[in-house]
Amino acid sequence: MTFDLKTALKYIILFLIGIGVLYLAFRGQDLGKIWQEIKTADYFWVITSAFAVWIAHILRALRWQMLYHSIHYKVSFWNAYHAVMIGYLANLALPRFGELGRCSVIHRAEKVPMFASIGTVITERLFDVLMLFFTSLAMVTLQYDIVSDFLYDAIYLNLLKKLDSLNYWWLVGLTITISVSVLIAVYFLRKKFSKKFLRIFVSLRQGFGSYGKLRQKGIFLTYTLGIWIFYSLSMYFAFSSIQATAGLHFNAAFTAIVFSGFAMAAPVQGGIGVFHWMVAQSLVLYGISFKDGLAYSTIIHSSQVLLILVLGGFSLSRILFKKTGAVKSS
Repeated sequence: MTFDLKTALKYIILFLIGIGVLYLAFRGQDLGKIWQEIKTADYFWVITSAFAVWIAHILRALRWQMLYHSIHYKVSFWNAYHAVMIGYLANLALPRFGELGRCSVIHRAEKVPMFASIGTVITERLFDVLMLFFTSLAMVTLQYDIVSDFLYDAIYLNLLKKLDSLNYWWLVGLTITISVSVLIAVYFLRKKFSKKFLRIFVSLRQGFGSYGKLRQKGIFLTYTLGIWIFYSLSMYFAFSSIQATAGLHFNAAFTAIVFSGFAMAAPVQGGIGVFHWMVAQSLVLYGISFKDGLAYSTIIHSSQVLLILVLGGFSLSRILFKKTGAVKSS
């Protein structure tokens, strides 16, 4: 993979945006009090929270492994797990690079075609998007009285302002330009690299069709639900780490995980800044001060980053020093 100056600048800019959001979140706050809360946190609950996140990562590896098995690539659990952890590790440096990174790990370890892996990753990410949609819908439905004002003021009114200022002709022109460019690129790629393009298309289609070929869709969906449950539990367990949030119930964790889900979708390394602001804002809805929310979000974000650095680094070392295997298909 080539890494030119333009690519480097893009990721540096994204990182600086994250730092900027982090600065805005902490600006005007009493940093001394926030640091004091972090220092006096009950780290038993911090470790318990991190353990719940680790269980979610294991479930993600098991779910991904199922997609490979459905298209007759017998990827081992440990290779799938190490690839997932390495992917999270890569995302700390370059946002969204982890998805390609973990596909590359499976290609190296199991000789699975890259584009077949990419197809499976896109498939499982679609289920994550669906889960985020349904959990958001459940949050609004079950806690409408709590979140309605925030959704109206922070999202609906801002969206109306942006739509009012939007130049629709510019948007139509951009859509047409992108569509035509994609069609032209596909045409010339197929003409110049017809055989290679066909192999790529077949591999991608194979990956996309992995869910449809699953024999145990119920287990796959159970893993998907389990991932979100353990993410929510990690939020809930961490409430007990500081006094300010110790009295919060699971519904607050449910809302926090929805807010953090949108934060982690931002193209910023590790969700830095955006995660802190969104989680702190979600806790404000339950009577927690923004300052205390920032202390809580800093604790849980730092514990998750540390978990990825340690376990992701271990997985990376395991893969680098492991002999590549041969793909086993049936």
